Amino acid sequence: MPFTPVAPADLDSAATRVVTALAGPGAVPRDDQVAAARALVVEGRRTLVVQATGWGKSAVYLLATAATRGAGGGPTLVVCPLLSLMRDQVAAAERAGVRAAALHSGNVDDWPRVEQELAADRVDLLLVSPERLANPRFATQVLPGPLARVGLVVVDEAHCLSSWGHDFRPDYLRLSRELFAALPGVPVLATTATANARVTEDVAAQLGEGTVTLRGPLARASLTLAVVPGLAPLERYAWVAEALRALPGSGIVYVLTVAETERLAGFLAEQGMAVRAYSSKLEPEDRLRVEDALRANELKAVVATSALGMGFDKPDLAFVVHVGSPASPVDYYQQVGRAGRGIDSAVAVLLPAAESDERIWQHFATASLPDPRAVDAVLAELGASEEPLSVPALEAATGVRRTRIEALLKLLAVDGAVARAGSAWRATGTGWRYDAERFDRLRAAREAEAQVMRDYAAGRACLMAFLQRALDDPDPQPCGRCSVCTGQLPPPGRGVPAETVAAAQRSLRGRDVVLDPRRMWPSAVPDRRGRIGPSLQAEPGRALAYADDPAWGDVIGRLGDGDGEVPDEVVEGLVAVLSRWRREWGERPVAVVPVPSRTRPRLVASLAARIGEVGRLPVLDLLEAAGPPPPRDVASGARAAGVLAGLRVRSGAQPPDGPLLLVDDAWATGWTATVAAVLLREAGAPAVLPLVVHQRP
Repeated sequence: MPFTPVAPADLDSAATRVVTALAGPGAVPRDDQVAAARALVVEGRRTLVVQATGWGKSAVYLLATAATRGAGGGPTLVVCPLLSLMRDQVAAAERAGVRAAALHSGNVDDWPRVEQELAADRVDLLLVSPERLANPRFATQVLPGPLARVGLVVVDEAHCLSSWGHDFRPDYLRLSRELFAALPGVPVLATTATANARVTEDVAAQLGEGTVTLRGPLARASLTLAVVPGLAPLERYAWVAEALRALPGSGIVYVLTVAETERLAGFLAEQGMAVRAYSSKLEPEDRLRVEDALRANELKAVVATSALGMGFDKPDLAFVVHVGSPASPVDYYQQVGRAGRGIDSAVAVLLPAAESDERIWQHFATASLPDPRAVDAVLAELGASEEPLSVPALEAATGVRRTRIEALLKLLAVDGAVARAGSAWRATGTGWRYDAERFDRLRAAREAEAQVMRDYAAGRACLMAFLQRALDDPDPQPCGRCSVCTGQLPPPGRGVPAETVAAAQRSLRGRDVVLDPRRMWPSAVPDRRGRIGPSLQAEPGRALAYADDPAWGDVIGRLGDGDGEVPDEVVEGLVAVLSRWRREWGERPVAVVPVPSRTRPRLVASLAARIGEVGRLPVLDLLEAAGPPPPRDVASGARAAGVLAGLRVRSGAQPPDGPLLLVDDAWATGWTATVAAVLLREAGAPAVLPLVVHQRP
């Protein structure tokens, strides 16, 4: 649809009407909101708006949409990365008198109705995710109709467009390479609160020549920043508990891992606080319930990963606490920006976790970069196959982990080297070259951002001005409010009661880590196919600790990679685990079976002996290692095949008639315990219960 210009007076009228509907009588639009909308719908220019969280970026496209539709123009297409954000924007649009709808994976049943409304031109604003644009059916059957009439395109959270951005998504590249090119002359608005100068320039370049960039100051007068360094892991848990007792209102406690959300939320709940865990592990409907409960102040806090971030809007959010540092100042600014949007005073506190932050940063940084050898392997398999290949088939053929293959295929699809074919993938013949220089620059940029967070956590200068400089704000100034400027920390300050620290340790050491053995054989395993039958499966097992558990981190850290006698503290902890676990047993184990270890034979043997001694159970060496050690850090099929090749029941060994307690030092993929259980049960064991010191992520 050709661009339909809006008269300036009509834009002003629409702006007043929309902002009044959103913010109440007497509210007036910001000058930059009107300036951005004028560039779009009066001048027909592509526009990038970089403004602080809470500034009102969504109001720009709502008033622009109202003005365009009033002038007879087409509907607005909004590309939005999160379902929760879509829901909020639909609600805001309807308050502003703009008819809005969303098409996403969570409302497939509504698609026919929405498509009918679109065809009848009864939708003013349509929200879709970038991943939905990549779906072949959506792109060929649903999208062409709206695209033919679209009057404005909006890219929300536009930092995702840039590979320099903290939340780069390959599917966003389709926008600049395909969508923008398919809509010449259509105004495009890109909005973000979290972009430094490099990201801003990159996004503007993708929008095209002549893009108007409107960038505002990032300082937040309502926000008081603080850093509390030097706390041990359990002290951080105790600090959060004491802070939630003292801080008014409700807020968010951010952590870096899914496991941490559950541990910390569990401890806080035991302390009598209304809290919930929130992460990608939650089903979409459960996420919405938690968000609604926080908005309604039914919860004191939500303990969340970054999954609760972009688009979550609660104007009276009173605090944000970080247990552990995000990997970049952009991440951090975006998350603390959830607080203090509609109230005069809010606090944001960082509790750095030097002992774990670096490792977690490194994991996420490397996971998002392509491995050239993995790319070559995937493209070689696709190129050699006459039929499209599924992700499981590629995993089996290449030995590359499934999650990495899925990420690689997205990147390769955007670059045109592969294409979807239903649920499978095919090579296009275009080829793909690993741009070493580009990815080296990206690694260097991420390391520089990590160094900025180290410096921020050190608290040597005004924290707000520090963030402003990190995000290339043109006029950073000391805030006069942060913990560096004032020398004051929010309660409980630098110290926490010893009894709260002890309570945190008791809570975490009393929480069981349940181990779920594998139920299906990977397709790459020879002579083993399909489901592992119930008669061969292991029972759900137990671990003393998961990964970086604060209650056990020091103890497990001292084990290191060496081999030695099991510490008394570990034995005592596992005995407590067994004591709690026994309530679920149908029958008490009759023997302890150690897994033959190539790396820690003394540790595993001594652990089995000590558990057997406490439980008055015999220790039976029913298993033995055979052949080469199984490979590590490989796809599931390669790992399972390696364990099968390297483990067997000793010749002539006969399991006793009763459940066996299978003891090992660690659990990573679950294949060692799964294979050991299959072998023991094939030899006659009626049940196998795995028990390990710790589970690795």
